[in-house]
Amino acid sequence: MIRPISVALLAALSLALTAPGAMAAANPTAAAAAVPVPPPPALDAASYILIDFDTGAVLAAKNPDQQRPMASLTKLMTAYIVFSALKDGRLTLDTPVNVSKAAWHTGGSRMFINPGTQIPVIDLLKGLIVDSGNDAAVALAQRVGGTRAGFVSLMNEYAARLGLRSTHYADVNGLPVPDHHTTARDLATLTAAIIRGFPQYYAIFKIKKFTWDNITQRNRVTLLWTDPSVDGLKTGYTKAAGYCLIASAQRHGMRLISVVLGAKSWNARLRDSEALLNYGYSFFRTEQVATARTPIAKPRVYDSAAGYAPVGTAATVYVTEPSGRDARFITSVQWSHWPLEAPLAAGAVVGTETVTDGAGQVVKRIPVVTLTPVPEGGLLTRMSDDVRLWFAH
Repeated sequence: MIRPISVALLAALSLALTAPGAMAAANPTAAAAAVPVPPPPALDAASYILIDFDTGAVLAAKNPDQQRPMASLTKLMTAYIVFSALKDGRLTLDTPVNVSKAAWHTGGSRMFINPGTQIPVIDLLKGLIVDSGNDAAVALAQRVGGTRAGFVSLMNEYAARLGLRSTHYADVNGLPVPDHHTTARDLATLTAAIIRGFPQYYAIFKIKKFTWDNITQRNRVTLLWTDPSVDGLKTGYTKAAGYCLIASAQRHGMRLISVVLGAKSWNARLRDSEALLNYGYSFFRTEQVATARTPIAKPRVYDSAAGYAPVGTAATVYVTEPSGRDARFITSVQWSHWPLEAPLAAGAVVGTETVTDGAGQVVKRIPVVTLTPVPEGGLLTRMSDDVRLWFAH
């Protein structure tokens, strides 16, 4: 009788140590002073949005889903598709691009390329982004899409893939044409996709000036000179669109994206963008609460060869909160079922990590998954664990 009692006690102790209530851990950060959060700044722009890059949290907005002309902000999608072609190996930065007469004839802002010449993709990208060259946009579109119309079709296909539900492209550069529109929210989504998907090319957006054929042009995002935290992205203007500016900045490890559409002047779009960025950094914070594929617990898994298995989150997770709230974040794990039993595939959801702030409010729930496969153990292991489970119940 002594041995069964010992087994039962061992099973009970094992369950007690790994039961749902036992996997709570605090992740404290430095306490923050209680700072009230004022309303967002009142801006005259027709539409705007401010989002956190890591979480997608909207920190300020006005008419974010209002469809508007996009002017040269169109070139963000042109760049996105060229970046995709580079990433897929369909182009290289050194690939020569033939300049057609159609590209050369394009009006508006220009890189000043000449017909019949060949220009490397990297130089055309600089002309597209720094100079806002409509001619560079057409040259790249013809190279990647075969024709201008073919490239427009690609633009709309990629817009659908990215979830830009209120965006439709009718041209590659942003000169006024019918049925060519977007929203502040869609542009913020596209901007985040560029930064996240193509970090190796995003640096082009912070180039302050570019010289081609002895003509030097300055980047129209003049915040690059006045705010060292700003590292892109793009301006736009037509009479119908008004003055537009998308800016992204990074301060103290927190990246924000602001989109201003339909401002009344060149200076107004700069002031509005800076006001939005300052508001976000003054009154909000973003913290990382989980790291992708990093163990947060190693619970008992019955009938398994190893006995225990590392679990964590599939992706790195951030949360955005007002700065004035208690800065402590507390994480805890609740198992989706208990006890855990083998076999389990890698990536199997076994629970939920709940993140609460210092006031006890839930700010995030994240699936917890197995980080490695958990195969069954041998016959003796399974028999032994079955006995433990039988006595524990």
